[in-house]
Amino acid sequence: MANTKIDIQVDGMTCASCSARVEKALNKRDGVKSGVVNLLAQKAVVEYDDDKLSPSDLVALIEKTGYDVPLVKKTFLIEGMTCAACSTRIDKALNKVEGIEKANVNLATNKASVEFKSGILSDEDIVQIIDKAGYKAEVEIDRDLDREKELREKEIKSLKTSFIWSAVLTVPLFLAMFFHMAGIDNLLTNGWFQFVLATPVQFVIGYRFYNGAYKALRGGGANMDVLIVMGTTAAYLFSIYNLLIGVHEYYFEASATIITLILLGKTFEAVAKGKTSEAIKKLMGLQPKTALIFKNGQEIEIDIDDLKIGDIVIVKPGEKVPVDGTIVEGTSSLDESMITGESIPIDKEVGDEVIGATINKFGAFKFKATNIGKDTVLSQIIKLVEDAQGSKAPVQRLADKISGVFVPIVIAIALLTFLIFYLGLKDFNTGLINAVAVLVIACPCALGLATPTAIMVGTGKGAENGILIKSGEHLERTHEMDTIIFDKTGTITKGEPEVTDILSFNGFDRDEILRIAASVEKASEHPLGQSIVKYGSEKLGRIEAADNFTAVPGKGLKADFEGRKILIGNRKLMSEAGLDIGDKESTLAELETLGKTAMLIAIDGKLSGIIAVADTIKETSLEAIKELQKMGLTVYMITGDNERTAKAIADQVGITNILADVLPENKAEKVEALKSEGKHVGMVGDGINDAPALAAADVGFAIGTGTDVAMEAADITLMRGDLSGVVTAIRLSHRTMKTIRQNLFWAFFYNTIGIPFSALGFLNPMVAGAAMAFSSVSVVTNSLRLKNFK
Repeated sequence: MANTKIDIQVDGMTCASCSARVEKALNKRDGVKSGVVNLLAQKAVVEYDDDKLSPSDLVALIEKTGYDVPLVKKTFLIEGMTCAACSTRIDKALNKVEGIEKANVNLATNKASVEFKSGILSDEDIVQIIDKAGYKAEVEIDRDLDREKELREKEIKSLKTSFIWSAVLTVPLFLAMFFHMAGIDNLLTNGWFQFVLATPVQFVIGYRFYNGAYKALRGGGANMDVLIVMGTTAAYLFSIYNLLIGVHEYYFEASATIITLILLGKTFEAVAKGKTSEAIKKLMGLQPKTALIFKNGQEIEIDIDDLKIGDIVIVKPGEKVPVDGTIVEGTSSLDESMITGESIPIDKEVGDEVIGATINKFGAFKFKATNIGKDTVLSQIIKLVEDAQGSKAPVQRLADKISGVFVPIVIAIALLTFLIFYLGLKDFNTGLINAVAVLVIACPCALGLATPTAIMVGTGKGAENGILIKSGEHLERTHEMDTIIFDKTGTITKGEPEVTDILSFNGFDRDEILRIAASVEKASEHPLGQSIVKYGSEKLGRIEAADNFTAVPGKGLKADFEGRKILIGNRKLMSEAGLDIGDKESTLAELETLGKTAMLIAIDGKLSGIIAVADTIKETSLEAIKELQKMGLTVYMITGDNERTAKAIADQVGITNILADVLPENKAEKVEALKSEGKHVGMVGDGINDAPALAAADVGFAIGTGTDVAMEAADITLMRGDLSGVVTAIRLSHRTMKTIRQNLFWAFFYNTIGIPFSALGFLNPMVAGAAMAFSSVSVVTNSLRLKNFK
């Protein structure tokens, strides 16, 4: 019997009774020696008999009491992966472990992203799982660009050094082959001289391949290193055999040249892979290192990490804004292009929000820091891009499956090739050479790099253009979209409506109707209501707030004001209140035909006025919608407005498919209805009431000027407020998926053609080695072409 103590994070406890209930449940369980729950730390410390219980049992017990054990997401740096077979094996090893919910291993970044239950596994457990599979790993606490650069430069330097020494020793062997073919005997053609040159190439310089093969086999699998080792060792040992029995036919040059060319290819690949993450480096390089704060009447320069929420920060012309905040003094124009992609500077004044890493163009100002560290917009963008670059697209599944069985199949083909020539045709030499060619030409690397490199460059390019894509899966879904729905207010329109008409009757004048309406709408967050409040303040001065305010979603508002019962809303609200709008219907129809939203106002049960509000179309909406229609997408507009008002707006932007009179809670149902027809649906919105529809869509686009809730529910966030970002995102998805398919085609085509050609003797092992070495380089280089996307 062995006792084990673990810490388990527990979410959802709000009071002492919560922690007591969890603690009681734990201590009642047979096998638990002690269970102590800390409400403040939201943590349970449990000592248990591991012969009777497992960490999973304890987690299940806590969750059964009604509380959550959160998922922990960690990134691990992995050393030693050389091909897709490596990443696939680690992926499988991680995903089959109890407690790991999801693991993605990325060959392009040499990282594993792992989600696991708190308490069931630790960072050390994950490192051990990867180590057992034959690779070295360390947890990435905070992304350290210097550490990544150091590891990458160390790898490139090692590869370059190995290649140079290998080339120096291989060139004489390569020349010896031509002298031998010409029948000229000299020192270079001497077998023992070739042995002396080839041996350090095979076992000293080539040690990395033997070490990789050993670790792969120890972990229960096989990778590219196994193929290289088998192929080159066979040629090397056969050469020694001929040397010992006095047969003047050596293949030292083949084994040495293969290793040299593979090292050259690996060097180019390492350099190219480093370039795929340039976008994230640019983003991380935007953050200033210091901030100038105003404290106790003095200007003090401090490290950015020492900045606190509430600090007053000074920004002078030409400087970067250190963190997010709100201007408290001064005015200026800020260049936000690095965050939003918008090239025109944005004017800012007291009360306006500023974003960290943006550049102050002209005036000096002071602002109060509101978001620091990981909570800034820039940090969240970096996290989103990192998560996207570490994700997998569904299109990669086939490559992963093939990578898992690729090496054993290639070994079988090589063995079959040798046996056919040796046993069937009695030609040992040809059988051996062709088998070696099969082993060294096979390249699982290209399969493993085809998708992640394109996703890394594509999502990075999106971030540069103010388009934040959550994952490779959403990038692929965007490519598949054939239908797109736009919310009207704040998406197609500016969301900044203005009062255009005030009609009064039943004994009230226009100013009185405006005063009452503005007072009731003061508690509303709806853009239409805010426009009435703004107009009322401008015309009448100070506006008093109403009492007992109640919002009726999709219909209007109810409130009490100065002892009177007020209703403001549409026909449905009035109808439910038993009010007949009668002869006012024609007035409403006329206003709605002009694209205005008309709100009826009832005071103490009598219809007393109408206020009409109109929103204006964003400058880019018409052009963007036309472009989407040219791409072949079916475009819809969804709104809570009635059919007449909706049609007036839709006509201005060329939309013929209108979903009108849709209550906020029914937007998601409309999305599901279109999906049930077999359509691949995208939804674009900006408000809280759009969040369910964004989540229901195959791809949800959130306009970055909207709410955090909408952005959280969305798959793609557009940092600019115009619809041109939707067009750019879809074009980027098409381009990225095209690149992925090109990469996969090349990887499959190369192996499909190369392996049989080698088996039939059409490719010399040295040519096969060169082809293998540069196949993965070509895939990475093709992905890097996405950096030219505009």
